[in-house]
Amino acid sequence: MAKKIKKITMSVEKTDTGFSAFSKEHPIFTTGKSIPELINNTYEATEFYFEEEDMNIDRKNIVFEIDFKQFFKYYKVINANFLAEKIGMNATLLSQYVQGHKKPSAKQTEKILTGIHQIGQELLEINLLQTA
Repeated sequence: MAKKIKKITMSVEKTDTGFSAFSKEHPIFTTGKSIPELINNTYEATEFYFEEEDMNIDRKNIVFEIDFKQFFKYYKVINANFLAEKIGMNATLLSQYVQGHKKPSAKQTEKILTGIHQIGQELLEINLLQTA
């Protein structure tokens, strides 16, 4: 019977050719030209690493972490001013987090992440009308 694995945290970084991800807990690392490609490559690399150990890898057990600056640089569609207004945060303060001038507290990070997830959920629920 396959063993279950605990959560694996993958740190994501921007590179000159795309993105890289690595685990601090296991010797797992990979690259991709885009975030979606990186995520798929990470799943493959993780499954490959644990293949001989008969571990059951569930994609839900892999967590990706990326810093604010890199996140907003890649996901340009999320406007920091809009997000700040949506979550009730000072836009200048959020801008300082995005630029790396200040580091948000755990509470602020959670507030920002909740706002990003809320926007994502809203986008999932919208259908665009086709005009003739």
